[in-house]
Amino acid sequence: MSTVSPSAQQPARVAIDLGAESCRVSLLRWIDGKPVIDVVHRIPNGPVHHGSTLRWPLDAILAGLDEGLRKAAHAAPEGIASIAVDSWGVDYVRLNPDGSPFSEPFCYRDERTIATKSDVDALIPPLELFARTGVLPHRINTICQLLADPAAVIDPHAPWLMMPEFILHHLGARRVSEYTHATHTGLVNLQTRNWDRDLFKLLQIPIEAAPPIVPPGSIVGRVQGPLAAFDAFRETLLIAPACHDTASAIAGIPTSLDTTLYISSGTWSLVGTLTAVPVTTEAAFDASYTNLGAATGDLLFHSLVNSMWVLKQCMDAWAAEGRPWFIEDLIREASDTPTPQCLLDMDAPSLLLDSGMTQRINDELERLGGSPIADTPGNEPSIARLIFESLAARYASALVSLEQMLGRKLQRIHILGGASRNKFLVALTEQRTGLPVSIGHPESTTIGNFAVQLAAAESNCQPLKAGSIRSWAAVLCQS
Repeated sequence: MSTVSPSAQQPARVAIDLGAESCRVSLLRWIDGKPVIDVVHRIPNGPVHHGSTLRWPLDAILAGLDEGLRKAAHAAPEGIASIAVDSWGVDYVRLNPDGSPFSEPFCYRDERTIATKSDVDALIPPLELFARTGVLPHRINTICQLLADPAAVIDPHAPWLMMPEFILHHLGARRVSEYTHATHTGLVNLQTRNWDRDLFKLLQIPIEAAPPIVPPGSIVGRVQGPLAAFDAFRETLLIAPACHDTASAIAGIPTSLDTTLYISSGTWSLVGTLTAVPVTTEAAFDASYTNLGAATGDLLFHSLVNSMWVLKQCMDAWAAEGRPWFIEDLIREASDTPTPQCLLDMDAPSLLLDSGMTQRINDELERLGGSPIADTPGNEPSIARLIFESLAARYASALVSLEQMLGRKLQRIHILGGASRNKFLVALTEQRTGLPVSIGHPESTTIGNFAVQLAAAESNCQPLKAGSIRSWAAVLCQS
């Protein structure tokens, strides 16, 4: 690992993390030579229903980020060297000719892609597409969303940007797609690591609408517009970090992952490890594994698992019915309920959909031969216990399939993200996998975002080095 020497004179930096439930603006400052990271602003987020569609509230997100950046400017009289943005994957913003958003972007959970997934499968067999891109064909992928746009009266030739790159563009950056995020589209060729032109042509997706791909850590512009009037932002660079939040979260782990299973758990859980070469075997396809870009050019080989979305949907419904729960209380009481006899298939298609989650859960239990849990006051902890047990069991099955595909044993598990705070789920995971679990920094995505910014600053426009990123992550984890 390289040696880093943070200077007390370093300017501040900003990390924007767009989450499916909240968006955060974090400020890194150096106080007496030590890093101090503060969340200066946080706004709630979540998809909203527009008629029969499910969209992201882009205007509210932009207004919240603008407020957060203004707070950061006031809090950093030493100046802000750079801003970088990461977010969830697959969603994008179409642009008008003047660069403004055409409309509020669709949420990946919108059901418009059910039909286009069938269209893609008819044009190219899923296993062939997997071998070509390394990405597990899924209806939420950008590839299916782009094909659904004409039905929504959206010009398929209109330029588009993935969510974090759109935010950077909104702040003054040129139009780009950062590599780790681009891989989530399902349109990047594994061999060239660039857009697969033949695939675009086969699917009749206009490639001229796609932005050029740049590596993580690329400087893509400077802050422009009203924010540039603030002294703190007059020389601020805009950086495309590892723009996908999972790639940033993994970049925020300060130790090697050679023998480690990572679980990045939030709305989704990503369960896997780093690999130097892609794994596109039929076994990997059947086990629902995918190959996605990492900050240092290697690959995140993991399975996408439906995760705390299921519980969040239940909790939102309970609150709407006058039965609100604090998550800490729900976890504590869930640990005292009996172990369920029948577990959920967390990847069941019905559990990926919006609303009516407790009924979906009971339908799944009945399908699997189990007994439903009445959705009545007092049974909420039993439903939560069922979700936690099912999730831990899914982690265990992912571990087994991963070891079989790699031909080697993994020795430990590193959990990061929201689930790292759920000690009961951590204990269940240890119990079902038989491996020790270490807990990552609670804000690993933000740590990784900043680590890539700092590694990029010392790289002199050269490819990022894993050792440099890990060294900065180790420094920042002390904050």
